[in-house]
Amino acid sequence: MSNGIERQRIGLLGGTFNPVHEGHLRAAEEVRLRFALSQVLFIPSYIPPHKQTEDMAPPEDRFAMVELALRSHPHMVASPLEIEARDKSYSVITLNKLQAIYADAWIFFILGVDAFLEIETWKSYREVLEKCRFIVISRPGFDLAGAREALPPEYAGKMGDCRGAGPVGEDLLSRFRIFLVSIRALDISSTDIRRRVRAGRSIHGLVPDPVEEYIRKKNLYQE
Repeated sequence: MSNGIERQRIGLLGGTFNPVHEGHLRAAEEVRLRFALSQVLFIPSYIPPHKQTEDMAPPEDRFAMVELALRSHPHMVASPLEIEARDKSYSVITLNKLQAIYADAWIFFILGVDAFLEIETWKSYREVLEKCRFIVISRPGFDLAGAREALPPEYAGKMGDCRGAGPVGEDLLSRFRIFLVSIRALDISSTDIRRRVRAGRSIHGLVPDPVEEYIRKKNLYQE
């Protein structure tokens, strides 16, 4: 608290969003409410360091779909930060840029436990962990408790278990840097959506209606 004004809390949700789907939106909204985030930034990657790219829609299309998906979510914003960089998307570089833009804010890096399990493979991962707080969310098929094994022992005291319901209070925010959060995750994957499109099957209800229409109009994810 400074001069009676509470610090902004900015959530960061990165990924390929290939395509963005209702699971992303549900997770972002649940985390936003639990942590009283001012905004959640959806940041599509330009070239993801850890993923195959042969089945990847062009960056401009992935960003356009995120913009369409967020039109009815006033607390969520599509950020072109990584796409405009036109280079490999490394979290440490993105966080440096965000710290310059939101100099007085708390930044919360939101990611699934499946991605967190690979954090030691990230570029300068120790520096990344120092730059922001992490919200590690449950994912179908993955054990959230496994996140405790993803980092060296010295990080154990920095992890807080927030698997119960209700908002996360200031006491936990001051004690921990990494939060393990159980959410009511939707079992939806971008991989399955792309397969459905290629097979001519419906994706209605898996992605927002404007995204479904965009995929159809642009003939994305076809053979």
